[in-house]
Amino acid sequence: MLRLLGRQTSGNVQKVIFLLEEIGLAYVREDYGRQFGNTTTEAYRKLNPNSKVPTLIDGEVVIWESNTILRYLAALHAPELTGATAAERTYVERWMDWLLASVNTPYVAVFKDAKKPAEERSADFAAQSADLVAQMKILDGHLSGRGFLALERFTIADVALGPIVKRCLDFPIDRPELPALNRWQGSIDSRPAFAVATGARPSSLTSAA
Repeated sequence: MLRLLGRQTSGNVQKVIFLLEEIGLAYVREDYGRQFGNTTTEAYRKLNPNSKVPTLIDGEVVIWESNTILRYLAALHAPELTGATAAERTYVERWMDWLLASVNTPYVAVFKDAKKPAEERSADFAAQSADLVAQMKILDGHLSGRGFLALERFTIADVALGPIVKRCLDFPIDRPELPALNRWQGSIDSRPAFAVATGARPSSLTSAA
């Protein structure tokens, strides 16, 4: 059985849970990271030298980096969730890479400071917030007239962005209406697999270890 190492509350772990639930693969999730203090052990570092989550173990195969895990699972179990050709895969994977290259830095900065009093926030909080809003506006523009991020169907691009964008839209920062993005996020929120990934409902496929 697949072993997913990572705490439920991690957005990157939620991506993997989302996909596992969508596909219907049996798995066991084990609590690793942050409050569990077990990702800096020698045993875990042999699996993932970055001491981060998630890590997926599939028999003898060990995979880390959440988007790489999504690509692996889709290739093996759900090729319909990615592109059928190299060209099609670029439409899917560009948004996964965009998430890391353009969204991740301001996302992490705002995530760390958004709930703090203004006087305790980092000096660049306003700039990071503005950058995050700018990225969300790009996504909103892309989704105008579209139901999904790529190929006019649900793909691992939607899986990768869903948990992170949900948090971005919940941050207490000023932003425009973003109607297309909010519509898309609502459709993601309504998927049963996403409800499991975010802890809103239990899974019938796994148990936490």
